[in-house]
Amino acid sequence: MFTRVKTLSNVLCLVVLCMTLSATAMASDHVSKGFTVSHKTDNQLAEEVAHAIRMYPRYDIFDWVEGTVQNGVVTLTGAVREPFRKGDYEKVVAEIPGVKRVDNELRVLPLSTFDDQIRWAASRAIYRDPMFTAYAIQANPPIHIIVENGKVTLKGVVANPMDKQVAEAKVRTNVMAFDVTNDLQVEELG
Repeated sequence: MFTRVKTLSNVLCLVVLCMTLSATAMASDHVSKGFTVSHKTDNQLAEEVAHAIRMYPRYDIFDWVEGTVQNGVVTLTGAVREPFRKGDYEKVVAEIPGVKRVDNELRVLPLSTFDDQIRWAASRAIYRDPMFTAYAIQANPPIHIIVENGKVTLKGVVANPMDKQVAEAKVRTNVMAFDVTNDLQVEELG
């Protein structure tokens, strides 16, 4: 019986020792992560936020998400097509080490079959054109189509001013929309 008690006390001592060591290791790991994160600049955080948004599996040409970073606080702006995506983008950004807070100012676009028809017609008008094949084959095509109450806004980046004008002309002539706003930016070389 004495050996059983001795063995049991040895096991208990080992368990307590393991728990103490793991708690110490977790605390030091938490401290080291906090120390590393505090040295990120706003520009580094902005790059990580942009990457995280692009890697979100449901990010597509019908959402437009922009963000700014000020002292570790990320402000998300833009428009998303479905209500759950607003929360998803916030969660994705909040998980980035170094982000102190997320101000989610994303607008949820109205759920409308009419707007959905315009979205698909505009995407076909642009991305089926052979001139835009280089854009269409990218993992995240750079021309985004935001439709709100029958009004189309083109967002994103194109290679030259001609692509910007042709994209707008394709939507104006092939899509039954109330208005088309061209906010495409021309890529800067160099």
